[in-house]
Amino acid sequence: MNHDYKNIKVIGFDADDTLWVNETFFREGEHRFAELMAPYETENKVLQELLRVELDNLPIYGYGIKGFVLSMMECALELSNKQIGLDTIDDILQIGKTMLHKPVELLDGVEEVLSILEPKYRVLLLTKGDLLDQERKLEKSGLSKYIHHVEVLSEKKEKNYQDLLDNLEIKNEEFLMVGNSLKSDVLPIINIGSKSIHIPFHTTWIYEEIEIDDKTSYQSLSDIKQILKLLD
Repeated sequence: MNHDYKNIKVIGFDADDTLWVNETFFREGEHRFAELMAPYETENKVLQELLRVELDNLPIYGYGIKGFVLSMMECALELSNKQIGLDTIDDILQIGKTMLHKPVELLDGVEEVLSILEPKYRVLLLTKGDLLDQERKLEKSGLSKYIHHVEVLSEKKEKNYQDLLDNLEIKNEEFLMVGNSLKSDVLPIINIGSKSIHIPFHTTWIYEEIEIDDKTSYQSLSDIKQILKLLD
């Protein structure tokens, strides 16, 4: 496999679960929601139905905590046959507000890596999610000084990436994407002729889980700091 990065001039980093912790908070929110719905269904059934509602709502609400809260509301109404009380609705709102007020927890080595790469490469932050929430997390992270351009995408598909590279006048062969999702950060990047490095996070939203052919050429690392050796 060709993992030659000598032509790379621009590096895009995913944000959630690549630079800072995110999915863990969604798992906590799901668990709390299942507790609220315990009078109506088992935890397994609640989570199945919540996922179904979330996926149905993605084209409407997009990604992020606000859409998650609206999906919990809808799911609660369905599971309870519209019998949930105002206290439960308030509890669901509090799940979302708690998530939005979580501190930004950088993953190990992130700031060190960005500080070393920033003088040598054009560094982009390319993420999905709610614009206000992602701006909040970036500001609290202290990483803004290393980022040359921020883009919050509605999706991370081949067209989204290609349009972005074209708009920023970046050649495909000079672009490297780093992220935790095979579906969003690896496969579409490879399909447009750019490079990708996969750094798995310990938990992944089921919607982001895919299987990739063994012949697909991408680098997988266990630690973001290993990028420095690859690009040395």
